[in-house]
Amino acid sequence: MSSINDSELLALAARIELVVFDVDGVLTDGRLYLGDDGTEYKAFHVRDGHGVKLLREANVRVAALSGRRSSAVTRRLDELQVDLYRQGCEHKGRDFQEVLQHFGVEATAAAYLADDVIDLPALHLAGLPAAVADAHPRVKSAARWISAHGGGRGAARELCDLIVDAREGKAPDAPA
Repeated sequence: MSSINDSELLALAARIELVVFDVDGVLTDGRLYLGDDGTEYKAFHVRDGHGVKLLREANVRVAALSGRRSSAVTRRLDELQVDLYRQGCEHKGRDFQEVLQHFGVEATAAAYLADDVIDLPALHLAGLPAAVADAHPRVKSAARWISAHGGGRGAARELCDLIVDAREGKAPDAPA
């Protein structure tokens, strides 16, 4: 992780207009549960979902990019009224650029929360590259901010709170 002080972090977070989340390992803990009939189950943290709601209330656009396809993801992202999501993404950098173009947002005004190396091309483009606590070491090295919690365990909420608070001119809460 590149060194960043609190005032620099707040300045970065305050200008964010779009947050893009990876899904597996970020909005979930990365584990896949498979039923005997082949049904795939995933667990999402309600606090992360509320963080998405807070972003939307603060007029921050929300998108998600997933390397996998899952009806459980579709259902959850629809419930959260995520502005745009794509599944089956093989080229996260290109997909991230297309999301930016869709919303007319500059990369410097976008945050990307990641956990694994497939996310690195997008992470390198984002104005606020972020990683969950249990991310791959290369992802953590590329991030300017790392959550205190792991993926699917409140990491997304931490980033949401940071951005909403920064946009409101509040100092970030100290980690628990």
